[in-house]
Amino acid sequence: MDVFDVVVVGAGMAGLTAARALLERGLTVCVVEAQDRVGGRVLTRRLGDTVVELGAEFVHGRPTELWALIQEAGVTAVERDGAMMESEGDGVLSESDEEGGFSILDELEDYKGPDCGFLEYIERMDVDEEDQLMLIRYVEGFNAADARDASVIALGLQQKAEDAISGDRMWHVREGYARLPEYLAERAAALGGAVRLGMPVEEIRWERGAVAVQCASAETIKGKRVVVTLPLGVLQAGVVRFIPEPEDRLEIATRMRMGQVVRFTLVFRGAFWHGLKPQPQMQTMSFLFSLDEVPGVWWTPHPEGEATLTGWVGGPRSDALAALTAEEIGEQACETLARIFGLQADDVLAGLVACEPHDWRSDPWTLGAYSYIPAGEIDSPRALGVPVEETLYFAGEHTDVTGHWGTVHAAMRSGLRAAEQILGEISALG
Repeated sequence: MDVFDVVVVGAGMAGLTAARALLERGLTVCVVEAQDRVGGRVLTRRLGDTVVELGAEFVHGRPTELWALIQEAGVTAVERDGAMMESEGDGVLSESDEEGGFSILDELEDYKGPDCGFLEYIERMDVDEEDQLMLIRYVEGFNAADARDASVIALGLQQKAEDAISGDRMWHVREGYARLPEYLAERAAALGGAVRLGMPVEEIRWERGAVAVQCASAETIKGKRVVVTLPLGVLQAGVVRFIPEPEDRLEIATRMRMGQVVRFTLVFRGAFWHGLKPQPQMQTMSFLFSLDEVPGVWWTPHPEGEATLTGWVGGPRSDALAALTAEEIGEQACETLARIFGLQADDVLAGLVACEPHDWRSDPWTLGAYSYIPAGEIDSPRALGVPVEETLYFAGEHTDVTGHWGTVHAAMRSGLRAAEQILGEISALG
């Protein structure tokens, strides 16, 4: 039986990035993935010519690792730079005030006080009720967080990190985001790596310098080291047994938080919103916000031509949609859009071709959308990423230390960090 230099558990962006970096340095690597596809929380579905993203969708800003991959893979990044619209109620729409109460978030970059939950923080600030609600909705939506315990120190670090990469700009991948992990898997194979799909891991037995990764198929993959890129929700649930348990690392994981998101894309026969007022903004609408509705955040594929609207519900408000079927979500969403646009619900529903939802908390391979840092745990991601006896290495967006938790580039950076840790240790041994 082959003994690999490194076994990587998980073929998401963290695992594949780590695998490629190690293979390029001449190590032997086997990537073991539970699902029958690569990508993890990058999940693209194609309905004819329409590309539907059910997981990661946006390239946030200009992170160097991700843009280098985009260029190398030869895919097309299209900027979402259309009109930002908001509902004023009674079918009235206006262009969004992008500043609003967001100066509060900017001020967090310089916050030096004790850590606390975001809700407690804004309740102490001089913020009117509408701006307070908008800020809560933003943190719950963008961070998939519960505003009651989302760390203000972490939010400040996130704001600073986003500013450094022009994080207010967003792009999508025309060919589908899944092309990026697919490309990484292709490169890994070309470098001699093994990418094994449909092999859920049940147990990781390890001692210093040796690991045995037991799969549900009863096959065991052996190696000298293992990079564990299980999503935080799966790690917290104890789906994979560690023998012996790295108790301090698993305890750290329990103190972190896995955020929740329900997202769905509605495919229509035509982009009916293009004909609504105000003009010309509705013809170029990229995002639509409504504080009083669920979902409160929508986006179109503009400037692409597909007639789709994506609804996004993050944080505690996503509970309301978690138990619904695709048909129920589609009907409820059309009713919501009718209220926002001042139309008849039956007319909106009549134009609906498909509703493609995904509830990440019910996905057994993720058990949540992406991580956020609760108050008092700003150091936990770094601590979780410290190697265990030069044998166990944890990676994934939840181990990011640069303020970009929950993003594809955070996952990539964590994979590179794990690879660098391994290569550094090997180099030190001579």
